[in-house]
Amino acid sequence: MEIQNNNLQQNKFGHWLKTSITARMLMVGFLVIILLVPLSYINSLINERAFRQNDVVNEINKKWGNDVLVYGPILKLPYKTYSETKTFNEKTKTYFKETQTHIKYAYIFPEHLNATVNVNSKTLKRGNFESAVFTTTMDFTGNYIPVDLTAKGIKHEDIVWNDASIIIKTSNLKGIKSEVQIKLEDKAYSFETNFNQNTNSRLDVLESALVKNEDLFQTKNTPFSFSMTFNGSRQIELIPVGKTTIMHMNSNWADPSFMGNYLPNDETKSITKDGFKADWKILHINRAFSQQHLKSIPKLSQFAFGTKFMVMVDEYQKSERSAKYGFLVIGLTFLVFFLIQTLSKIHIHPFQYLMIGLALTMFYTLLVSISEHSNFLKAYVIAGTSVIVLITLYSKSILKTFKFPLFIGLSLTGLYAFIYVIIQLENYALLVGSIGLFLILAIVMFVSRKIDWHNG
Repeated sequence: MEIQNNNLQQNKFGHWLKTSITARMLMVGFLVIILLVPLSYINSLINERAFRQNDVVNEINKKWGNDVLVYGPILKLPYKTYSETKTFNEKTKTYFKETQTHIKYAYIFPEHLNATVNVNSKTLKRGNFESAVFTTTMDFTGNYIPVDLTAKGIKHEDIVWNDASIIIKTSNLKGIKSEVQIKLEDKAYSFETNFNQNTNSRLDVLESALVKNEDLFQTKNTPFSFSMTFNGSRQIELIPVGKTTIMHMNSNWADPSFMGNYLPNDETKSITKDGFKADWKILHINRAFSQQHLKSIPKLSQFAFGTKFMVMVDEYQKSERSAKYGFLVIGLTFLVFFLIQTLSKIHIHPFQYLMIGLALTMFYTLLVSISEHSNFLKAYVIAGTSVIVLITLYSKSILKTFKFPLFIGLSLTGLYAFIYVIIQLENYALLVGSIGLFLILAIVMFVSRKIDWHNG
């Protein structure tokens, strides 16, 4: 008798699982939560491949040349300061004064700085990854006005005019591909590296030979010119040390990203499929530093401006954004099957729900793997088509009709298309996503209005 009661209870429980809407909802919700585990692994896979891409790009850039930042030219002027010490003489019982001379340095920025930057860009590939690199020639001209440091408390006669030099700081010493010389009036001065192991700056220092000419920098304007050729990657930046700084950049790169505190002139900027041209003009009133500095060269990297040369399409970033909608895709697909099962009285086993969910997660692994060998749109279409066809055919074997599998295929196609549109949008992604979800909710509410939810 007890065994019969147990069997009866088991039969009632099995019947409840098959016919109860509540049981189906609990089962579907549980499976959605279970499928979050493979989705988390897929996100980890995407991040791992993205890190691998960054490592390869950094390795390519390290061998070719890193980003380019030029800070200079800066006039380095030594000047004398004095200190007095008193010493007591035991024999004469008197004090005598001793004057000591110390050499310190003033750093003077030019009055005008004009830079003409010509950039020849290309992409280097290694395996499935690529990086944007370039060779650039930077031509500089400008002038210094006569130096007057009396406002800094330094007398004209205390300046050691005969030991002046020029300093240029750069972030890409290894990428320099030609000798650097600066021409002051009619004489050229070569640069050498000035290594300082105590500095924590990412900029290396080039310093010219001593300018043994007392006439320069004192009573008249001193024009200068020099050129630098770099192999570099990622970006080119310039710090506007001129009281008036003008830069013209010309490149064959079609996807520039202008960066820094100052944007180029919109009226003269030109971007086409063959490259771009851009002009900047920065006045001293536009920046928060002066033209004269004592003791040390200030750190002014935050005032740099220029252009990024990056591969603009980041397939891994798009794949990651797509994977964030994985929960939504699985949930809505299960909801469609749940409504079909409830309205048509067709039984769908939990194992079949699980197979459908795993097929949906396979979309993201296909997307990542194919996008490494092709563009994102082609990878998205191939992965989406494969999963939609697979689930549609599987649904045909479950539902035994053509009507419902066709509806499921069309629903998945619309859902994947909707997600692709959201991924491509930036400014309107939230708006379009919100409207789309609202419409989906409205459709679900309309379809589910005839379900008897009290059949528990």
